[in-house]
Amino acid sequence: MRQYKEEDVVKRLCDPKAQRDAFAEVVAAYSEKLYWQIRKMVLNHEDANDILQNTFLKAWLNLDSFRGDAKLSTWMYKIAVNECITFLNRQRAINNVPLDDTDVYLLQTLKADAYFDGDQVDKKFQEAILSLPEKQRLVFTMKYKDDMKYEEISEILGTSVGALKASYHHAVKKIEAFLTEDI
Repeated sequence: MRQYKEEDVVKRLCDPKAQRDAFAEVVAAYSEKLYWQIRKMVLNHEDANDILQNTFLKAWLNLDSFRGDAKLSTWMYKIAVNECITFLNRQRAINNVPLDDTDVYLLQTLKADAYFDGDQVDKKFQEAILSLPEKQRLVFTMKYKDDMKYEEISEILGTSVGALKASYHHAVKKIEAFLTEDI
């Protein structure tokens, strides 16, 4: 397999004869990164795999709508984040969890996850993250855990860099308060 070059892949995605092979390269290049982004949002391995498949399916079905205004990776992340939000909202509706109570479903998922391999400190940190409102949780995860630049997060979430910085700052303060409340 050739080395992944986004501009080359984007050109080949526009060519019906090369489109299938180019998309296979996209899947190979982004599967692991997107999986972990999704997993951080939904916590459950099986759900993350399903959402990843939906993300690639949605991208494949909507290739003609990719205009190249943003990087292909940004477009893929945006689809993945939207698929996660849709999934979480659906789970909350199924479980009758109010939308303003965003952490309850995920906290239950975290506590029931047999594959969670963190210690008590890590679990407490995860609970702190899950106590954040959804948007702050997204921003915190993308910035802190994925080390993404604010500009890239801005393109994915469609939010200004200034608002993202403020959201991240508030998230950090809330996490600090959550982690030190028992001390």
